[in-house]
Amino acid sequence: MLLKILLIITALIAFSLIALYLKNLRAARETNKIWHSLETNPSNSIFTTEMVAELPQPVQRYFLHAIEPGTHVAQSVKLKMSGSFRLSPDKPWLPMQAEQIISAFKGFVWKAEIGSGLMKFIGSDYCFNNFARMQFSIWGIIPVVNAHNQDITRSAIGRFAGESFWLPSALLPQNNVNWQAIDDNTIEASMKVDGEPITLTFTIDSNGKLLKMSVLRWGDQTEDGSYTHIPFGGEVLEEKTFAGFTIPSQINAGWWFGTDKYYNFFRANIEQAEFC
Repeated sequence: MLLKILLIITALIAFSLIALYLKNLRAARETNKIWHSLETNPSNSIFTTEMVAELPQPVQRYFLHAIEPGTHVAQSVKLKMSGSFRLSPDKPWLPMQAEQIISAFKGFVWKAEIGSGLMKFIGSDYCFNNFARMQFSIWGIIPVVNAHNQDITRSAIGRFAGESFWLPSALLPQNNVNWQAIDDNTIEASMKVDGEPITLTFTIDSNGKLLKMSVLRWGDQTEDGSYTHIPFGGEVLEEKTFAGFTIPSQINAGWWFGTDKYYNFFRANIEQAEFC
């Protein structure tokens, strides 16, 4: 009798795990479909100095450092990255491997594996067509988070805009981005993403190299967990040039950037960047 009960329990667990696996497989297929929707054809447009000639001099300096004249104006970039991630300020850093696609003013998909051993979280964040979802599970089987609502979407839009430094051509004035120079080393880009007004602040050096980025991003990293606009940003530790684009290749980023409450939770190293 005991053996029969154990067999039934084992069968129920097996069926449950299979059902969870199939559910996560469907979610992965949905994510891959969005990824493919964000892929773009090679651009025929070529970056020239005339494209930024009417911008303030510090902004010109940024673009001429980030995009080599004669480079095709990319509409998307695929990134391969490694690094570390932590879930809260009091949690340990976990190893991270991820790949990401960013498509100018269309959206992004970030597919990641975080952690190791029995506690490996596999999943994705994406934002596309004014809809965002965050979904992760342990080893792609046991669900941990599957969040999608208007607050998640607004927060994802802030992330999408904030990470546009990995696709500098998306920030060209021809894409309805309005630039101004605050001073010789501080520049601001204003735009609308899915109807959400966004202002990016870049700190650059005398050569136009990006040093810091900040944006007011919708988030719930507050004492009571309520959503509000929070300073979000990061520091650029290294940069690399890929096919004419010079982008941050090592960054630290987090919430409450520039304040004494700064919570750094994301450290990334860009290993590959494919522009299209």
